[in-house]
Amino acid sequence: MNWPGLAGKTALVTGASSGLGAHFAELLAGQGVAVTIAARRVDRLAALSERIVGDGGDVTAIEMDVANPASVANAQEGRVFDMVINNAGSTVSAPAFEHRAADIDAIIDTNLKGAFHVSRVTASAMIAAKAPGSIVNVASILGIRVASHVSAYAASKAGLMQLTRSLALEWARHGIRVNALCPGYIETDLNRDFFATEAGEALIRRVPQRRLGQPSDLDGPLLLLLSSLGGFMTGSEIVADGGHLVASI
Repeated sequence: MNWPGLAGKTALVTGASSGLGAHFAELLAGQGVAVTIAARRVDRLAALSERIVGDGGDVTAIEMDVANPASVANAQEGRVFDMVINNAGSTVSAPAFEHRAADIDAIIDTNLKGAFHVSRVTASAMIAAKAPGSIVNVASILGIRVASHVSAYAASKAGLMQLTRSLALEWARHGIRVNALCPGYIETDLNRDFFATEAGEALIRRVPQRRLGQPSDLDGPLLLLLSSLGGFMTGSEIVADGGHLVASI
């Protein structure tokens, strides 16, 4: 299915070296979008680039550390994107007292400040080019409802959702839409082993649909936010979590 308003556009996907970022990049390339994939280490993007090119897609790989404002600015110099997916993320699972200062800084710098840095640079380029655009921040249901051992992560995602609303308000007059995608538990290479454990299986049983989400479960919500079908949506958040947020307590 081809979604309207996507073919021929350009998109930046951060945190594209694995997981959801890689999936989103392939999804957009399949819609005829020229995708720029970004990560701290370009060599980790090689396999993804090969897959996209092999499928007939258009891809460019760039080095970018979203937590470093200079890296963000340098990587995007001279570039104007139609769409941006702020997907780069970091987390630590530990009791609050065991979060090291460096852990907290890394999570906030990547998940919240990183999205802010990228959004400001990309939006500035859009405005200078008098071009409308769409920014999607990948948040989480943990920005809405909390779980134990993820204090810094939950705080960063809650902050990201409020940042989404604030930027949507400021930039609407420029034709720039800013929305948030809030996944529940999505199976990736990073968490697959955990969810096969007894503790992981117990967590899955708490999801009303009694299953983990797959990256493809986010395709429709993401494409809606990016395509012209979501043209009147800004400052919005879409939750895709198998009903986890409405589970009984």
